[in-house]
Amino acid sequence: MSNEKQYPMTLEGKTKLENELNELKTVKRPEVVERIKVARSFGDLSENSEYDSAKEEQGFVEGRISLIEQMLRSSLIITEDGTTNAVSLGKTITFDELIGGKRANFEESYTIVGSAEADPIEGKISNDSPIAKALMGKQVDDVVKLTTPGGDMEVVILEIK
Repeated sequence: MSNEKQYPMTLEGKTKLENELNELKTVKRPEVVERIKVARSFGDLSENSEYDSAKEEQGFVEGRISLIEQMLRSSLIITEDGTTNAVSLGKTITFDELIGGKRANFEESYTIVGSAEADPIEGKISNDSPIAKALMGKQVDDVVKLTTPGGDMEVVILEIK
């Protein structure tokens, strides 16, 4: 049995990672190799900032390739289970903050995804985040206490899809 971490992700997230991996291998890697080749032609490498910069970028690209390959090898595709009763991976949750027990009428929606495809700007939060952990298993009309960087707040779940 493998002790390798599993990376839950949607099929869309897996495709996005596969595309990034392809871009890194077919475009970025050759570009960096060419930059290193050109920088070497400048001579003395001990004071060659172009060479140092290219080698640093090469390390980043190779590290990212390695990480994506591991994530794809250990991916666990989230499939729709057909129910929308409870908050779970792959579901989009809409909630509203409660202030003094009353709705603030400022609805927010987030999709809970695996850490590999989390992107808060796009409304995708990691299942490992404190907000997602607090919401998991809850249902519509449940009141949930969330801990955020801005402080604790209570929300009511309005919709799960």
